[in-house]
Amino acid sequence: MFQWNRKNTEPHLDEKNKHGVTWLSFPSLDATGMVKHAFSTRMGGVSEGPFATMNFSFTRGDDPNAVKENYRRMANALDVEMERMVVTWQTHTTNVRKVTEEDFGKGVIKDRDYRDIDGLITNIPGVTLVTFFADCVPLYFLDTKNKAIGLSHSGWRGTVHRMGQETLLRMREAFGTDPADVVACIGPSICQECYEVGPEVIEQFRNAFAECHHENLFYEKPNGKFQLNLWEANRIVLSEACIPENQISVTDICTYCNPDLLYSHRRCADKRGNLCAFLCLKE
Repeated sequence: MFQWNRKNTEPHLDEKNKHGVTWLSFPSLDATGMVKHAFSTRMGGVSEGPFATMNFSFTRGDDPNAVKENYRRMANALDVEMERMVVTWQTHTTNVRKVTEEDFGKGVIKDRDYRDIDGLITNIPGVTLVTFFADCVPLYFLDTKNKAIGLSHSGWRGTVHRMGQETLLRMREAFGTDPADVVACIGPSICQECYEVGPEVIEQFRNAFAECHHENLFYEKPNGKFQLNLWEANRIVLSEACIPENQISVTDICTYCNPDLLYSHRRCADKRGNLCAFLCLKE
């Protein structure tokens, strides 16, 4: 077990290890018995240098063969098929794509024929949804009644435009999802103490969230900058989208606070790899 810098006295995420690969998982999703899921760490891959070792990005300058081997290792650890993984093309939108059999392998073993996609949904067992991270917020969704899943990327832009709510709307349209049946998780990402933003960002949050939430969402520092709480913002979005509070799990692990175990854009800028969230309906 690795030594994690956690934000709560009681751990909210479990560390798991298999075949030399280490990842994080949510007990609430594990308890359903319906999905396989993970949030990757830096541990268990073959990449080198600033990408060491479990980098999943083909576009940051890493050896493509190493990246593909990292996907193979994660697929083996999770007992899923690499050939049935489907990857986003993230540009901080709230666009969500419904994944079909035609998408299998896109972003891993074949090219994507789409872009500007920050969320994926499906009800096909055995397909693994994949999203990228290095401080932004992963959002996991499981519709336990209709057996459907969603996985989304929500940075500050996605959060202020309510990516979580948008994903649920797309799941309702595609699968008849009722938020009352959804188990949702807010994954490892940058914490409030580490996330400084300017007043122009905070102004958008002031407008997007009711005033009663502002005290818990941000505070001003003497330098005129603000510390923003993306975890709480996304929790509010999911709660206001009518997911029951006891079905929302929030990370206790910050990407910036764990540099030896997780990549952080705020800490390393472009000299880093990418983490991934993975979510798959069991067959």
